[in-house]
Amino acid sequence: MKTAFEEVMEIRGQGMPDSGEITITGADPVFSTEFKVGENCAAVLAGVGVALSDIWQLKTGQRQTAAIDVRAAAAALRASLYMQKPDANSPGGDFTPVMNPDHEFMISMTQPWPTKDGRWFLPHFGLPNLKERVLGVLGCEPNPDAVAKAVATWDALDLEAAIEEARACGAMVRGNAEWLASPHGQILAGKPIVEIIKIADSDPEPLPQGPRPLSGIRALDLTRILAGPIAARTLAENGADVLMVTAENLPQIKEHVMDTNHGKRSCYLNLKDPGDAAKLKELVCGADVFSQGYRPGMLGGLGFSPEDLAEVRPGLVYLSISCFGADGPFSHRAGWEQVAQTVTGICHDGGDHGGPALLPAAACDYTTGYLGAYGVLLALARRAREGGSYHVRVSLCQSGMFIYRQGKTTYEAPDMDLSAQEVEALSITSNTDNGPLRHLGPVLQMSQTPPHWTRPTPTLGSSAPEWLEKMDAADAAE
Repeated sequence: MKTAFEEVMEIRGQGMPDSGEITITGADPVFSTEFKVGENCAAVLAGVGVALSDIWQLKTGQRQTAAIDVRAAAAALRASLYMQKPDANSPGGDFTPVMNPDHEFMISMTQPWPTKDGRWFLPHFGLPNLKERVLGVLGCEPNPDAVAKAVATWDALDLEAAIEEARACGAMVRGNAEWLASPHGQILAGKPIVEIIKIADSDPEPLPQGPRPLSGIRALDLTRILAGPIAARTLAENGADVLMVTAENLPQIKEHVMDTNHGKRSCYLNLKDPGDAAKLKELVCGADVFSQGYRPGMLGGLGFSPEDLAEVRPGLVYLSISCFGADGPFSHRAGWEQVAQTVTGICHDGGDHGGPALLPAAACDYTTGYLGAYGVLLALARRAREGGSYHVRVSLCQSGMFIYRQGKTTYEAPDMDLSAQEVEALSITSNTDNGPLRHLGPVLQMSQTPPHWTRPTPTLGSSAPEWLEKMDAADAAE
């Protein structure tokens, strides 16, 4: 079987990097799970390093070395848990963890519960609209005991079908072999962890000059909550001008907004408003990257499919991030981190006492985000060499399958984590509109262009829907 890094490098299609170019240190377990989540994420981040070196070579003729530590990569999988803000009750200016009791309560309900037929089912309550739909199906109060009792009255597949019909979110717990034998699992198993599809011809575009790998690159980020924002954040930390596009009425999770949007600007546009949609098309004309995380096909109905935008902007790299992927009988379903773990076998194998359990980190989300950034970087390099418009596709379930097939390790203690000293060494402090925020900095190390963010996480809607001038963007990137 290929190692995780070999599988990542296979997407690049140029063989393995030279000896000494990539250094991966450390090993799992970092957290209390048998899955090698830190090692797998480190392999993907090492791939990001190789792709950045490819771009740097195209720009300067020189390659870079990259390094990633497994413990740092693992920390990145649960970065929001390490965020801190000044403690208002501390005269010494101490920092305290950022907590959201409502979000923690949501997580207490978004767990696997036993069903009437002896299976398990995970309902997802991540956003208010989805929460109401799930509760409508279950007919219960929003608390763990009531949810458990309601789920126990259903057969698992019947509940999955009812949740799907309500356009809500949830899934029956499946073992990995069961998933791989299913029609959808078989389709995903026949695909690479990152799909890079050339969808149109266009002239080669040399990479813009500038002091960082992505100086002069413009990216539109139409994503929410972890995987998509992480992909665009990775572009920002390597010099891209990233404009996050959302609408005032779209629900968000505050802690994830704080943690996944460092380095970006943010504007409001409502795609269902003709004037705002026209403005977005205008922005696309000046963009290099368009990243979106809607259910497959949804943006096509609004005129923003990959093919639509490749006509508007030849040479565009279009990134699609979904839970179940673009093809197969489940592709239309909504999904989150926990759902991907639930269907691919990770949750099934995760418990210590015979029942299923979720990972202690959002490994599918973050790994998918970094894979999305990796695919975009490879597509930008390919555009520079041969031209073309590209559609990059990644999914949470594909990442879950990647994590599962890379095997397991053993751990000996509960509640394993990085030490406070380790987290402090990986952290930086940003001055945001809402005051100081201490959070993890970029964990990938590059020899010549260290990844970093030049602006703090933005207040949503705080920027105009326009691009920075190329020179301003380059100056900000230094």
